[in-house]
Amino acid sequence: MIKIKEYFKKYREIILYLFFGGCTTLVNIVSYYICSRIGMSTALSTVIAWVLSVLFAYATNQKFVFLSKSTGLAAILKETAGFFFCRLATGLLDLAIMVVFVDVLHFNGMLIKILSNVIVIILNYLASKLMIFKNKT
Repeated sequence: MIKIKEYFKKYREIILYLFFGGCTTLVNIVSYYICSRIGMSTALSTVIAWVLSVLFAYATNQKFVFLSKSTGLAAILKETAGFFFCRLATGLLDLAIMVVFVDVLHFNGMLIKILSNVIVIILNYLASKLMIFKNKT
C-alpha cells in the first residue's frame, strides 16, 4: 500500500489527468453519439460534444489535476482564456478530422471520434502543462 501511495504521489498529475481526460472523452463521445443519433450533422454533433466536454475539462483540470492557485480577476481570466483558446484550437482540429474522415472519406464516425480524441487529449495535456497551468502545481 505504501508503494501505491508513493507511486500516486509521484505521478498524481498524470494519473488524474488521464482519469479526468478519460471522463472528458466519455462526455465527448456520448454527447457526439446522442447528437448524431437524433439526426444532427457531423459538424454540429462535434461542436456540441466539444462544448460540453470543454466545460467538464476546465472544471476538473483547474480544480483537481493542476491544482490552480490563481487569485485575482486578471490571473483567473488569463488562465481561463488560455484554457479555452487551447481547447478551441484542438476542438477545431477535432472538427476538421471528423469532417474529413467521416463526411469526405466515409470512415466510421465512432472509430474516428475515438482516434481524434486520443490526439486531442495529448495536445490538451501538453498545452495545460506547458502553457496554462505551468506554475500552478
